[in-house]
Amino acid sequence: MPRKNKTGSDEIVAVASNRGRPGMEQWTILVLGTLRLALGADFDRLQELANEHRTLRMMLGHGIFDDKNYRLQTLRDNLKLFTPDIMDRINTEVICSGYQLLNLDVSASIKGRCDSFVLKTDVHFPTDINLLYDAMSALFRQCVNWRQDYHLPDWRQHKHNLAQFKQQYRRIQRLRHSTSKDEKKKLAQADLICKAHQIYIDLAQKYLNLITQSYELLIGKYQLPKVLLLDMQTFLQHGDRQVDQIRRRVIEGETIPHDEKVFSLFQPHTEWISKGKAGVPVELGIRVCIMEDYHGFILHHKVMQKETDDKVAIEMVKLTQAKFSEFNACSFDKGFHSKSNQSGLKEILDEVTLPKKGKLSIKDQPREYAEEFKQAKKKHSAVESAINARQVHGLSKCRDHGIEGFERYTALAILSRNIQKVGAIKRDMERQRLAEENRRAMLPHEIPGLLSP
Repeated sequence: MPRKNKTGSDEIVAVASNRGRPGMEQWTILVLGTLRLALGADFDRLQELANEHRTLRMMLGHGIFDDKNYRLQTLRDNLKLFTPDIMDRINTEVICSGYQLLNLDVSASIKGRCDSFVLKTDVHFPTDINLLYDAMSALFRQCVNWRQDYHLPDWRQHKHNLAQFKQQYRRIQRLRHSTSKDEKKKLAQADLICKAHQIYIDLAQKYLNLITQSYELLIGKYQLPKVLLLDMQTFLQHGDRQVDQIRRRVIEGETIPHDEKVFSLFQPHTEWISKGKAGVPVELGIRVCIMEDYHGFILHHKVMQKETDDKVAIEMVKLTQAKFSEFNACSFDKGFHSKSNQSGLKEILDEVTLPKKGKLSIKDQPREYAEEFKQAKKKHSAVESAINARQVHGLSKCRDHGIEGFERYTALAILSRNIQKVGAIKRDMERQRLAEENRRAMLPHEIPGLLSP
């Protein structure tokens, strides 16, 4: 299993079979983990396959009469043990195996294409009022849970209080700004919306004060360590922020700066991304950059937290070259363009295909009008098929929680894609071999007088 060594990096160590709870072997984790991503399956379906699918169980090393069963919680706990670093190392070996199947030399020249996409997080569309409701719901649940073990006053009517808060939340959801040409009607409707929001945040502030008193009681009277109340403290901060932002935006008419906004309380790493796609005004998630070679293997990837394409181009190439030293040509789209990237990439690559944004200058025209540049630019669009294939097989939305879960989910999806690619190559080779055997077997019978080879 992976653990930290003295240098702080991950290493795989042997597991004692006669100690601890019964777990899962590393091979089992790899097979079930990649299967989960390849199928886009949840843990319930994965459990059913692991326990009932005969071929899969043979791959896992279980015989027909083996009664080994996998519990749902065992799958949840063990499939997250592989870290992104370990899966990256496995991914490199998978790519080398694929090159051997294709009779390619991994030490020969390798060309790639780089692009990014948005991996969505499992969140609902954020608004000020529903984020405040999320915070209050989580705080109510926590206070009720603590009330079972400790005497917390004023929580006897918690169901009624939350229902009252939700009723006001629904009332605001139904309100719409007036489209009437009569200014009096528009002002009256705007005033009604402001008053409804004021009632909503006043009610939220009342409950936040009550929750703060319960928090101080648990810390002071019952001497609970703060680490046990960390979630309560976090959601109290979320509630205070949302009350303040609703007041500033709706009541005072202020525009909230983008860097002050949070788009999910449960997945705080979620970003609001607008890439200008037709029919997709906004995406909620994190950008992921991939480097694909011309044979369909994903050589390297990077989770881009609060980064744009132009900030990672040189880093992506250098990290890919650290794994594959003969990587010497790469194509990008216009989103990766910057002056520093144009000059920096030319220093580390033999061939760079990086279109410039906007109108071309006389100096840039010979470079982008060259036939080699045009051909590489046409081939670059093939990276979209890799992105689409990955999104179809589990990478359209990340089901794991937290930024660590996001990075692990992404690394496992990339590994799953490359294993799937190796399987497709092996399948095509087998089909070609069988077709050739059938052709040779049928040839003497179809052509009279022709001697068999």
